[in-house]
Amino acid sequence: MTSIKDVTDLKVYQLSLSYLDRVYFVAYRIPHLKFRTQLINSAEAIPPLIAEGFAKRRNHQEMLRFYEMAMAESDEEIAHFEKAIILSKRFSRIPKDECLKLKEDYKGLSKQINSMIQKLK
Repeated sequence: MTSIKDVTDLKVYQLSLSYLDRVYFVAYRIPHLKFRTQLINSAEAIPPLIAEGFAKRRNHQEMLRFYEMAMAESDEEIAHFEKAIILSKRFSRIPKDECLKLKEDYKGLSKQINSMIQKLK
C-alpha cells in the first residue's frame, strides 16, 4: 500500500478534479444561469473540502466533517445532473449522454468518499 504524503495522493481528490472539465463542458450549455452556477459551484467545492479535511487530519472530528461536506456536494452533483438530463429533452445542446456519465461518476465518487469516511471512523 502506498503512503499518502499529501492531499494530491488521495484518489477522491484526483477524481473530483478530473471531473471538472467535463462539468464545465455541460454547464456552459445550460441556458439557466442559476442552475449553471449551482452545478459549477458544487463541483468546484469538492476538491477544496477534501483538501481541508486532509489538512485537519490531526483533529479527527473536523477531518470527518469536511469529508462529509465533500460527499454532500458530490451527492448534490448527482441531483444536478438528474435535472440536466431532464433539461436535455428541451435543449438539444445539453449533452444527455455526458450528463448520464457524470451522474454515474459522481455516484461513484460519493461512494468512495463515504467508504473513506467509514474507514476513518
